Amino acid sequence: MLKIGLTGGIGAGKSEVSRLLAAHGAVIVDSDVIAREVVAPGTDGLAAVAAEFGPQVLREDGALDRPALGAIVFADPARLQALNAIVHPLVRARSAELEAAAAPDAVVVHDVPLLAENGLAPLYDLVVVVDAADDVRVERLVRLRGMAEEEARARMAAQASRADRLAIADVVIDNGGPLEALAPRVDEVWAELVKRVAAA
Repeated sequence: MLKIGLTGGIGAGKSEVSRLLAAHGAVIVDSDVIAREVVAPGTDGLAAVAAEFGPQVLREDGALDRPALGAIVFADPARLQALNAIVHPLVRARSAELEAAAAPDAVVVHDVPLLAENGLAPLYDLVVVVDAADDVRVERLVRLRGMAEEEARARMAAQASRADRLAIADVVIDNGGPLEALAPRVDEVWAELVKRVAAA
């Protein structure tokens, strides 16, 4: 098994690379998806969040009210830390389960937005960074996600710098060009990953 950490700044195209790798047969472990699963209605995770933050973070239907929770935790680093202390161990445990269920010759891709920020590179056999210039990313966030330019730049500034991400990269996928240029590069990377699994 080959454990890949996949990351990239907002607007770099990490999700598209993840989708292309999945199409090749990679087992995708998406921490954002899992983070939503572990606080779904009826889970221990949601019960723990409600116990910590009070009933005002629940919607009438019992699901997590993300905007209400966000308003609390993003204004107060200590409250964000409290939330992370509940959610992160649950995400790690579920990620480990998914990884353990993969075939011995699988390429397991952990899609981790904050890999650089949280110092997680040592957990993986290889770190793949999806990269694009800051101006390209801003343009995409404005055009594709409808963000104001200031908001896009603020979101980018809250993440690791491009240099910090590139410093931990074993493989860089340049996604600064058009989408059609991305698939051939991902094909190359996939071929390399399959070779490494076979050699392991």
